[in-house]
Amino acid sequence: MKRIFALVAVLSLSFVQAASAQDETIAVEGPPPTLSGLQAEAAEIVGDNQKLTQEIVDSLFSFSELGFQEFETQRYLTQILESNGFTVEQGVSGIPSAWWASWGSGKPVIALGSDVDGIPKSSQMPGVAYRQPMVEGAPGHGEGHNSGQAVNITAALAVKELMERENLPGTIVIWPGVAEELVATKAWFARDGRYDGVDAVLFTHVDDAFGVSWGQARGTGLVSVEYTFDGTAAHGAGDPWKGRSALDAVELMNVAWNFRREHLHPLQRSHYVIVDGGDQPNVVPSKATVWYFIREITADGIRENFATLQRIAEGAAMMTDTTVTRRIVGAAYPRHFNKPIAEAMHRNIRAIGMPEWSDDDQEFARAFQEFMEAEEIVGLKTEVDDLQAPLEEPKSGGSDDIGDVSWNVPTVTLRFPSNIEGRTGHHWSSAIAMATPVAHKGASAGAKVVAATMLDMIQDQQLVDNAWTYFREEQTANETYAPFIGDDDPPAIEKNADIMNMYKDELSRYYYDPSRYDTYLEQLGIDYPQLEKPEAD
Repeated sequence: MKRIFALVAVLSLSFVQAASAQDETIAVEGPPPTLSGLQAEAAEIVGDNQKLTQEIVDSLFSFSELGFQEFETQRYLTQILESNGFTVEQGVSGIPSAWWASWGSGKPVIALGSDVDGIPKSSQMPGVAYRQPMVEGAPGHGEGHNSGQAVNITAALAVKELMERENLPGTIVIWPGVAEELVATKAWFARDGRYDGVDAVLFTHVDDAFGVSWGQARGTGLVSVEYTFDGTAAHGAGDPWKGRSALDAVELMNVAWNFRREHLHPLQRSHYVIVDGGDQPNVVPSKATVWYFIREITADGIRENFATLQRIAEGAAMMTDTTVTRRIVGAAYPRHFNKPIAEAMHRNIRAIGMPEWSDDDQEFARAFQEFMEAEEIVGLKTEVDDLQAPLEEPKSGGSDDIGDVSWNVPTVTLRFPSNIEGRTGHHWSSAIAMATPVAHKGASAGAKVVAATMLDMIQDQQLVDNAWTYFREEQTANETYAPFIGDDDPPAIEKNADIMNMYKDELSRYYYDPSRYDTYLEQLGIDYPQLEKPEAD
């Protein structure tokens, strides 16, 4: 159907940038810019496709899949892409739930990525302002990773339509961040050359406001590693002297590392879980495994702490007459984002602006914040964040294996508004808005920004050239990327299989059926916004 668009003049935009590249934000003066030309058309197409955006958001939410087990997500998304002319490669890098989709030919090659996995024990009914699991103990989208591919696919289809009409060269790639919560795939994608020939990566991640940054990001990189000790079994009461406890080795290792943690710099982080502590108390454990995350803000710092942890593991084995082996489970390089692309994306963020929240949306957000005892009851944000520049003082925090991608190709991460301020990370509260109008509107707005930024690069080769100049002359001038994984480290594809097998049948009862229900809330019988828990009959 022919679309008629009123083309508007682009308002002048000026950035006031501090002299130092160490400012936390770059202040912006003047009115927001206005999209014009193909960018304006792309935004219109995205708006026309908001039903698709909503269906993707809701469907992925309903699947509730953990890392390496995102098979319903894989099936659903690749069917959409194949039906729209994308060529899809399944099981890339030896990861069964991973895939790679591409359309078009020639330069530039623009790759859109976003994570797809959920969080253990975060099952939550959406659209209710209180705790209500759909399936008690089951996984859910307690990080909001159900929304990012809706942003990417809706944006890609809009740009594809315009590229076909205008006969524009270029290649669109779409790929999933599988098992991001385990930071366990993107370094493998990079190792296997998946980003070779790519000109730029536009990554997307859910947030409660629009934002983008350049330079070193806040947060950390990490190594994720399992240590397995092998000992000798024996009867715990009959002849325990014949045994050599692998669990003793794990506990001694943990004690030693906890003493070491007293002396870690505040910017460093480390945590662990005992994956296997033995079978039963009356059998001396012959095998035990402990799983560590070692986080730091620099690659050298990660390597130093990792080497210390290795020595401690070897010491624990010596003290218990056991043997120890290690396995790299995941890795994330400290993130560094591209300045020219971030600046272009921020102009588009300002042009699109925050979604228009309804009174119901705001009422829902405030009720949720009250339930969570948030410091401020402010509702949904209405202003975009400033362009984030490198921090004057580094700040610790979480990790994301998009860092490995960022050291292979110019990369930015768009934070788009589909969640509520006051939530707790990796927690059921981060799922509560993720299949509601809040998530739908935010994902649609995010798709408009991604589409506009893609067209910036497709129509302006200078932007692509500038991105690579920054990558070569600024980002990598004094640091060479050296991944934390080796050539022979396999992906940990067995992770979470037992958990998903335990809950899949029960979760499948809740899969969204868009052929019967307009929204997932309708299917669940939620009268949005549901602010108080109904009294039991």
